[in-house]
Amino acid sequence: MNYAEIKKLDIANGLGCRVSLFVSGCRNHCPGCFNECTWDFNYGKEFTAAVQDEIIAAMSPVHIIGLSVLGGEPFEEENQRELLPFLQKVRSTYPDKNIWCFSGYIFDKDIKPAEGRKHCEVTDELLKCIDVLVDGPFIQAQKDITLNYRGSRNQRILGLKNGELEKIIEDRKES
Repeated sequence: MNYAEIKKLDIANGLGCRVSLFVSGCRNHCPGCFNECTWDFNYGKEFTAAVQDEIIAAMSPVHIIGLSVLGGEPFEEENQRELLPFLQKVRSTYPDKNIWCFSGYIFDKDIKPAEGRKHCEVTDELLKCIDVLVDGPFIQAQKDITLNYRGSRNQRILGLKNGELEKIIEDRKES
């Protein structure tokens, strides 16, 4: 897996001050995507053990409350397989910090169901590592810059517990 960028002090991609990892590779190709360069799975740099250690070290200060994983698309199957052991390590190293993940796929249609188009052999374990999932494709016609942590009104902020939907943190904004 490749990654496009690591932000060690990010306040835009989740609650509080966080570290953010932008993975490479996305098959959604949403028109108007803010990060189109990350569609290419070969874009950026290799996600090595040293890079993973760098991210974990960057999360150590008390003011960092968690990790955000964006893209590209974290839920492309090949990215899920690479992210799972890393997120498990983050979870075991920092059990009190949260993990946010952003996906252009829909949790209850594409990701969670065993027959979902982005569900693979590691999906359930990966979801157990995630506290908050922002789901849904970016839709240019529903773009709304007033939304927290989302680009378009169709996207949802979902609280997960043990890989299951616990609650919708902020429901879809009505027009």
